[in-house]
Amino acid sequence: MADSNFDVIVIGGGPGGYVTAIRAAQLGFKTCVVEKQHLGGICLNWGCIPTKALLRSAEILNYMKHAGDYGLSADNVGFDIEKVVARSRGVSKQLNGGVGHLLKKNKVTVIMGTAKLNGPGKVDVIGEDGKPLPSLTGKHIIVATGARPRVLPGLEPDGKLVWTYFEALKPDIMPKSMLVIGSGAIGIEFASFYQTLGADVTVVEVLPQVLPVEDAEIAAVARKQFEKHGLKIMSGAKVTKLDKSANAVTATIEDDKGKSTSITVDRVIAAVGVVGNVEDIGLESTKVKTDRGCIVADGYGRTDEPGVYAIGDVAGPPMLAHKAEHEGVICIEKIAGLDAHPMDKNKIPGCTYCHPQVASVGMTEQAAKDAGHAVKVGRFPFMGNGKAIALGEPDGLVKTVFDAKTGELLGAHMVGAEVTELIQGFVVAMGLETTEEDLMHTVFPHPTLSEMMHESVLDAYDRVIHM
Repeated sequence: MADSNFDVIVIGGGPGGYVTAIRAAQLGFKTCVVEKQHLGGICLNWGCIPTKALLRSAEILNYMKHAGDYGLSADNVGFDIEKVVARSRGVSKQLNGGVGHLLKKNKVTVIMGTAKLNGPGKVDVIGEDGKPLPSLTGKHIIVATGARPRVLPGLEPDGKLVWTYFEALKPDIMPKSMLVIGSGAIGIEFASFYQTLGADVTVVEVLPQVLPVEDAEIAAVARKQFEKHGLKIMSGAKVTKLDKSANAVTATIEDDKGKSTSITVDRVIAAVGVVGNVEDIGLESTKVKTDRGCIVADGYGRTDEPGVYAIGDVAGPPMLAHKAEHEGVICIEKIAGLDAHPMDKNKIPGCTYCHPQVASVGMTEQAAKDAGHAVKVGRFPFMGNGKAIALGEPDGLVKTVFDAKTGELLGAHMVGAEVTELIQGFVVAMGLETTEEDLMHTVFPHPTLSEMMHESVLDAYDRVIHM
């Protein structure tokens, strides 16, 4: 390496890290990224992207199974799990190469190795061969080390019978039965995938509500559909013990009344959240503080150590790739002296790509009330939308929450077909501080699913047309 002195050093080449590095280079900073395993991070290689490829295969299989509903015929419908997985891995490989190309195009130096802070302004690196590389120096160091699966005592993954999302993405077998611990986005997506492919899937959630971060009404609609499709859900329950045999696991499950039951399954997926990668990166050599497994940073990514910043999963929830990317851009633009706006986490959308899909932004109805808002709530069912009926997707709901006094859109929540694509309309509306009047005067194209967004707004103000 000819030069080891940079304006900006980014530790971690995931979505937050590589996007930050590209933006830094665009702003004229001499920039490098240190990545220990693979560009694109967990999201591109072991998370967002490959799971969507798997879920797409499951979605098409589901349509083929119901071809008769569309006047079509599809005989002997089946799947090859190895080919399904191979397609998913191929998608990740293609995008991984794309990230490398973008960094090269923007003249960002990429160093493959493990980075560790050595006090302010200095980063030590161990190369892929285990040997030290020349230390790096930089005025600005941005930590984007991401997160890893959370492990609960007694429920530790072993990579064979008890999986994390790593093993679930590359299954050694197609299990006939499965237990998923946790009903957040990761758990529900894998439950949906394996159930669609024919596994007998049980989901256990310690909280009373599945998809705990979502609006309670939306989560209830989603649960009804999950169970209609064959998922077994045990909420208000916890897995207290896992007993392993050669090729199966017996789980002891305790409900909220203390009653225990047991089930035996081929495989278990532990999906109880993630924790930031704050260990072994040299934070102790700085003034950087951590809290509950994440680095403490402000709305611009600044930590308590001048010149050291943190973005993405390692900087705390919501642990989403798009939050990491936006956070990184804010961070580097603030460093560059631009008029950057601090991160507003209330305007970050969340999407779950199960069947049916779930998407949301802003406050839930209950959160808005808890915050002291008098609210107006609008709802519109998929059953009232022509496009949804034509698609054969009549199950779902769009819900909007407004401040009754000002007309401010406080939150939007959806469950149903393609809602992960629809939610951005409400994200833009919130970003522009749109009121109910603006949305009611907006013309939505017909026939589209987006018309339900309009009708939901109208319903909040007793003006709904098609219900």
